[in-house]
Amino acid sequence: MTEPKDAGAARSAKPAGSPGQIVTPDDIRRWGPVWSRRVGWMLAHVFWNTTVIGAEHIPRTGRLLIAANHTGVIDGPLLHGVIPRSSHIIIKEEMFSGIIGFLMRGAGQIPVDRKNGRAALQTALALLKEDRLVGVFPEGTRGRGDVKDTKAGIAWLAVHSGAPVVPAAILGTRPTGKKPGHIPFFRTRLHVVFGEPFVAADPATGKGRKAVAEAMETIQTRMSEHVHAASELTGVELPGSTEI
Repeated sequence: MTEPKDAGAARSAKPAGSPGQIVTPDDIRRWGPVWSRRVGWMLAHVFWNTTVIGAEHIPRTGRLLIAANHTGVIDGPLLHGVIPRSSHIIIKEEMFSGIIGFLMRGAGQIPVDRKNGRAALQTALALLKEDRLVGVFPEGTRGRGDVKDTKAGIAWLAVHSGAPVVPAAILGTRPTGKKPGHIPFFRTRLHVVFGEPFVAADPATGKGRKAVAEAMETIQTRMSEHVHAASELTGVELPGSTEI
C-alpha cells in the first residue's frame, strides 16, 4: 500500500522521544538543563535528603561522560540535580510521553529506543563534541545496580568522543523489597558518590569493535568496583532483588 503523502510529515511532527520518532541533535534543548538542574537540586536536597560525595571529581568544563548504576525510577532526575554542571542524560523513550515527556524534552534530555539506540548515541556524540556532559546508565535498565553487565553504548561514546568517564554510584533510591518504580518518601536519606575520571578507550586501539569491547570491559570493571566501594563507604546496601 502506498503511504499517504502527508504521513511522513505527520511522523516528523511528533515530538522527539515519541515512539517511532528518531531523535536528532537539533531536537535537544541546549538551554534545558539551565532550569531543570535546579528542579533536580530541589528534589535531591529539599524533598529528599541527599548526600553527594566526590563532586570535585567532575571537571566544570569539557566533554565528559557520567556512568551511573541504576536501581530506581528517580535515578535520572536525582543524578541530573546533583551533577555540578549542566547535563544531558540518556533516558528510555517510554518516559517521553504526556506531561512528563513535555518536561523531559524541555529539560534537554535524550530519548533512546532501547531496541535500536543508534540515533540517541549519535545525538549524544554530537553533544559531547560540543564539550557537554552526557549521563548514561550503562546497565540499560533498573536492576540491582551492581553493574555486573553493561551495554556497549557508553563504550561506543567513549571511543568515538575521547571523553573521560566519571563513575557514579546512586544508593538508597530503591531499598530491598521495593519494586523498581518505588519513589522514596519525603526526606529519605540518599547518596550519590562520584569517582575519579578515567580514560576507557585507548586511542592506539582505533575506533573499531575491538576498541569498543575493551572500553566496555574497562567501564564495567571500574563501575562495579566503584559501586561496591561506595556501598561500603556509605553503609547503604544495594537492593537484594534483581527485579526489573
